[in-house]
Amino acid sequence: MRLHRNLVLAVLEALNYIFNDGLMASKVVEKTLKKDKRWGSNDRKFIAETIYEIVRWRRLYNEIAGTKDHYTKDNLWKIFAVWAILKGIKLPEWGHFIGTPERRIKGKFDEIQSVRKIRESIPDWLDALGEKELGKLWDKELHALNQPAEVILRVNTLRTTKIALKKKLESEGVAVKIHAKYPDALILVERKNVFITEAFKNGFFEVQDASSQLVSAFLDVQPGFRVIDACAGAGGKTLHLASLMQNKGQIIALDIYKNKLNELKRRAKRNGAHNIEQRHIESSKTIKKLHNSADRLLIDAPCSGLGVLKRNPDAKWKLKPEFIDQIKVTQQEILNNYCKMLKVKGQMVYATCSILPSENKAQITEFLKNNANFKLLKEQKVSPVQSGFDGFYMALLERTA
Repeated sequence: MRLHRNLVLAVLEALNYIFNDGLMASKVVEKTLKKDKRWGSNDRKFIAETIYEIVRWRRLYNEIAGTKDHYTKDNLWKIFAVWAILKGIKLPEWGHFIGTPERRIKGKFDEIQSVRKIRESIPDWLDALGEKELGKLWDKELHALNQPAEVILRVNTLRTTKIALKKKLESEGVAVKIHAKYPDALILVERKNVFITEAFKNGFFEVQDASSQLVSAFLDVQPGFRVIDACAGAGGKTLHLASLMQNKGQIIALDIYKNKLNELKRRAKRNGAHNIEQRHIESSKTIKKLHNSADRLLIDAPCSGLGVLKRNPDAKWKLKPEFIDQIKVTQQEILNNYCKMLKVKGQMVYATCSILPSENKAQITEFLKNNANFKLLKEQKVSPVQSGFDGFYMALLERTA
C-alpha cells in the first residue's frame, strides 16, 4: 500500500478531534469523509478504517510509540507510524517519518504481548472489571470485541424478501451473503456506502447487527398485539417489531429523547411501517397512562455498551466506573417502573448490549426478588466469541398477576 499525504493528514486531523477534543469517532469519521468530493471509495475506506483502527488500538500504539498518552501533533505522527509499520506498510520519506525506529517498534510489540490490558488496548479499570465479572471468559470475549464489526443488514419484510433484496443489492454493485441462523440478515461481503443505494431509499433494509436482530424476535409478538417499546430511541428494534407484526396491531414507541423519536418517524415512513405511534416521555404520567395495557413490552435498557465495542471502539475510552455504577441503578428503576405497563399474562423482554452479568442476569434476579408477580420464562446470552457478532443479553418474563 502506498500512503497519500492528503489522506494521512485527514486521518491525523480526525484523531486530534477524537483524542484531544473528546468528539465521538463515528461523528468525526462522518464529517471527515465529506471534506473532499474527489476522494474515491478506496480513499474513503482507508480514512474510515484507519481512524477506527487507531482509536481501537490507542493504548497499544501509544505504549509502543512512547508518547505517554499525550496527543500532540508530533505524537500523532509517531502513533500513525506505529500503525503503518505493524500493518507492514512502507513509510514514505516524509519529514515526520525520518528516524522512525522500525525494529524497535516491532520488538516492543512482541515484548508486550503478555500484558493483556496493553495487548488488547483497554483501560486498567475496565480490564479488572471484565476479569472480575467474567473470569477466564474475559480474555476471549475481549479479543473478539477488538475485531472490526461486519456490516449487517436487516431485510424489511414489509417491503421485500431476503432473496429479492440480495438480487437488488447485487444489481447495484453491493455483494452480500446469507447467514442461515439469522432469518432477516444479509452480511456485506465488502464495506460499502449502502445508504446511497436505491434499495435503501426504497426502505428495503436497515443496518442492524445480527445480535440486535434477535431481540425483537425474542419478544414473540403477533399481528394485532399492543406492543410497547419503552426505550425506543431511533427505532431499530421498533421497525423490526413492525415487520414481525406485519403492520397489524399497535406499537407505542417511547423515549425520553424527542429528537430520536423524530428520527424514528422518518425511518418508519421510509420503511412503510404504519402501526407505530411515537410518544415522548415527558414525566411519569406518560408511563402511568399506559399501565396494564400492553400485550408485549420491550425494555432495551440503557447500558455500558460493552457488547458493541466492535463497532464503537472509542466507547472504552469514554466509559467511567461511576457511569457503570449509575446505569445499573437506572436499569433497575426502569424495570420496576415500566413493567407496570404490561397486562396480566403479558410478556416483556429486558435486553442490553452488555456482556457484564451485573447488568444482565443480576438485574433480573434483583427484579424478580422485588416483583413476585413476574416469572422468568427464558434468557439468552449472545457471546461475541461464539456468535462473531455483538454481545447481547435478553430475558423474557411474564406477568402472572
